[in-house]
Amino acid sequence: MRSRATPFAIALLILAIAGCSREQSPANTATHGQAKPNATSIAAPSADMSEQEAYAIAKDAYVYAYPMMLTYTTLRKLSNFAEPIPGDTFGPPNQFHHALAYPNADDKIVVRTNVDTLYSAATLDLKSEPQVLSVPATDRYFMLPMLSLWSDVFAVPGTRTTGRSTARDFLVVGPQWRGDAPAGLELIRSPTRYVWIIGRTQTNGPSDYDNVHKIQAGYKLRPLSAWGKGDYTPPKGTVDPSIDMKADPPKAVEQMDAATYYGQFAELLKDNPPNQVDYPIVHRLERTGFTVGESFDLGKLPERIRAAFERGHADGKASVVAEGNKAAGKGGKGWVYSLSGGTYGTDYLYRAAVANFGLGLNLPQDAVYPSLSNDNEDRPLDGNHDYVLHFDKDKWPPVDAFWSVTAYDADGYFIPNAIKRQAIGDRDKLVANADGSLDLYIQTDSPGADKENNWLPVAKAPFTLLLRMYAPREEFLEGGWEPPPVVRK
Repeated sequence: MRSRATPFAIALLILAIAGCSREQSPANTATHGQAKPNATSIAAPSADMSEQEAYAIAKDAYVYAYPMMLTYTTLRKLSNFAEPIPGDTFGPPNQFHHALAYPNADDKIVVRTNVDTLYSAATLDLKSEPQVLSVPATDRYFMLPMLSLWSDVFAVPGTRTTGRSTARDFLVVGPQWRGDAPAGLELIRSPTRYVWIIGRTQTNGPSDYDNVHKIQAGYKLRPLSAWGKGDYTPPKGTVDPSIDMKADPPKAVEQMDAATYYGQFAELLKDNPPNQVDYPIVHRLERTGFTVGESFDLGKLPERIRAAFERGHADGKASVVAEGNKAAGKGGKGWVYSLSGGTYGTDYLYRAAVANFGLGLNLPQDAVYPSLSNDNEDRPLDGNHDYVLHFDKDKWPPVDAFWSVTAYDADGYFIPNAIKRQAIGDRDKLVANADGSLDLYIQTDSPGADKENNWLPVAKAPFTLLLRMYAPREEFLEGGWEPPPVVRK
């Protein structure tokens, strides 16, 4: 069975971000720290605005704003560094930060991380000037998805899109930038001031690290003013001591009251404008006294409108959580995954739901991650039993890049094992059956020396599986192929 979205948490992606600048906007917005509303008057609500109508608009506005609020709150926390942290994927803005190795099998830091790629991440702040993104020539599979603050993927330099073996230089500009790109630079216009790049480079095991590090070193960022002027050293970041570095970003957004939530959203809109398809909800918001480009103080609204916003805030929050659980496949049967995501148009509830359960979802053309928690008879997967995942001849996962199956414990962490194998896939020395089919053995004990090439170890405890498909083919994207069930022996 297929659902709209995979249930895997994307905490690894949240850890894979760089930071935001402290530069103030023209309206004195606190753009690096918590956005602070200006002390200014706001437009009055429409005279015929009923409390019920204001409530409906406020509820929809909560849903509409949620991805931006969560993304911004996440960036604030994980950008709060003066220097890069060697080997980690967060640090100061406008520079890449690279993971240099897979997580250890016994790490309990990031859930559902992978052993297929090494991450390279950056956050661009395009307020002062554009940034030049340089991508090296390589025959290795890679992708650099670029997300707006709304969480939409608007560009993906990489193997699938820009091709292999050709170095490229892009000029990434903000929504308010006007000008022409210098010769040799391809223009990419971001919908928002901030851009989140979550890069991945194919990595064929620890023995491949050195090769991947050379490619990662070729991912470069520099301001346009430094382009073509020789070596460039990024400036230090600025640490904001008021940021709670232990705070969980989703929880921080959840705990905001209505005045803080809608007030901060208004401030963010000053540098991160609505998308071109958003006029209907923007015009509805204006009728409540909320005007894009101006600060918003809920306390200055009439009492009945304030009450409507309070109720809309609470019910909007509940709807995002409920839809997030549904999109995450909680309670679903069979493999759960998404064939839509990364771009959302005006489907604001789905966009918010994806942000709620898995911020940073890829375009399905780049990667899809089906997840499984039960066997063919709908029994929870448990390492006290042995399982087989069987692919018929010519029915192996259809991809243009590569695929793998990873096992996780009930909490989403790797399962330590004697052969140190957390995943198995087409880059391993798999042994096909005589008829061209393939059996993967998922169990605690060895299936025998003749089958160990196809063995994915687990522990004698509940577990889940994740099938990662990089650059899936149209056959899958159009619904012509589905992952087969896992059968208990």
